[in-house]
Amino acid sequence: MAQKKKKSDGRISVQNRKARHNYEILETFEAGIQLVGSEVKSLRAGHGNITEAYAREQDGELFLLNAHIPEYAQAGPFNHEPKRMRKLLMHRREINRLGEEISRGGMSVVPLSIYFNDRGKAKVQLGVGRGKKLYDKRASDKDRDWKREQGRIMRDKS
Repeated sequence: MAQKKKKSDGRISVQNRKARHNYEILETFEAGIQLVGSEVKSLRAGHGNITEAYAREQDGELFLLNAHIPEYAQAGPFNHEPKRMRKLLMHRREINRLGEEISRGGMSVVPLSIYFNDRGKAKVQLGVGRGKKLYDKRASDKDRDWKREQGRIMRDKS
C-alpha cells in the first residue's frame, strides 16, 4: 500500500520584514507563483530574499520582479537565474483590480512573504500599499513602543 504524503505545515520560507515598515499595507492578496524545480528546492531550504521585490502588471499578466532566489547547489548545470521575472498566478478579476490600484498612483504591490500551503504549492502574499513618509514611520514606531509599554504596565499591576 502506498504511503500518504506528509502535509506541509504552511510555514513561511521567505518573509519581507521591511514591507510593513516602509509601506502602509491597505489590502492583501494571495497568488501562486510559477517556479522551476531548483527554485522550489531553494525556497524549501529557506533561502531567498524579497526585500527589494515588487509586482508589476505587463500585458494583462502579473510578474514578480527583483526577487532573489539563490541557485540550488545540488541542481548542477540545470540551475535557474536568481533574479529572473516570475509570473504570478491569479484570477483575471484580481489582476485587473491590482492593475487599477497600481495605475492610481502612489500605490505599490509588494510581496510580504513566500510560503508553501498545506498542499505543498508555493504561494506569495502580496500587499497593496502606499509608501510611508519618514514622519509616518516615526509615528508607527512610537505607537508600537507605547503599546508594548502599556502591556508591561498592565502585566506588572496584575
